[in-house]
Amino acid sequence: MNARDEILARARQAAATGPTHTPGDTMPCTPRPGDADRFAERLADYRALVTRCAPEGLSRSVAAALAGVPTVIVPDDAPRGWLAHYDGRVVTDVDAADAVLTGCAAAVAETGTVILDAGPAQGPRVLSLIPDHHICIVRASQIHADVPDAVAALRPTAPQTWISGPSATSDIELDRVEGVHGPRRLHVILVR
Repeated sequence: MNARDEILARARQAAATGPTHTPGDTMPCTPRPGDADRFAERLADYRALVTRCAPEGLSRSVAAALAGVPTVIVPDDAPRGWLAHYDGRVVTDVDAADAVLTGCAAAVAETGTVILDAGPAQGPRVLSLIPDHHICIVRASQIHADVPDAVAALRPTAPQTWISGPSATSDIELDRVEGVHGPRRLHVILVR
């Protein structure tokens, strides 16, 4: 069997057995010591901003992340407490938003990746693609050590967006160009 046939066989087997957990939920994660630090370091390598806070300081961290941002869009099912200290305006039109605030489905320490799957507090995919500034709340309990652990925990039939830092590409001269395929700025609020 060649590599192509093996990959296709594994995909068929996974599709035949279906998800092993309830749609809408990701499998629980047992964070390992150092995963949150590694995740934050990797994000910083990608030029993302990381703020750490305790659960009781979340709304103030959100307000600080949104300081000077006149409008924000949030998923309909996002906890309203997230915005308790925000003094700007919450909008429902993605084109009118200066920033977006979402949660996530999972994160990967090894790669500094945030994964959204349109689940709770994440909204539709368009929210993470249009506004120029994305503030994403990641709980330490959502950080998986590596990609295989995260993939095993995700809903396999959900549309997924994997974000490793602000959107960026390189032009023909290898100059970095940010904001081409999504937000130019990514700010992760890491909740312990």
